[in-house]
Amino acid sequence: MSGTVSDHSFIVHDPSPPSTGSHVDDRDEELDSLPSISDSDIDSDDVDTEAEKEWRESLQQLQLLLTMVLVPYIGKYFGRKCAYWAWARFMEWKYPVEVVVASPATFKASGAIEAAAPL
Repeated sequence: MSGTVSDHSFIVHDPSPPSTGSHVDDRDEELDSLPSISDSDIDSDDVDTEAEKEWRESLQQLQLLLTMVLVPYIGKYFGRKCAYWAWARFMEWKYPVEVVVASPATFKASGAIEAAAPL
């Protein structure tokens, strides 16, 4: 096969006559004459995908906020509240003593403060 042209090769012939100027200048003129793409020509699909990507990222941040901050804090608060209630019920059962909370607001505030305290 040496000396023959392969079936897959192409020979490009430029039918225009050679110009007196440089070949590079002709290409620049052709490129300058091409229409430019404006922002309105850009597909709205690209904009939609960017908006969807930002929406997913914000949802992911909200999910992280819930799972890393709010759920543990709320669980700690209600866990302590449940423990106080269960301890009061146990003490009333074990010993005939009545547990009375003098100030419910103070009781709730102390529960919130203890829940916020580090372990």
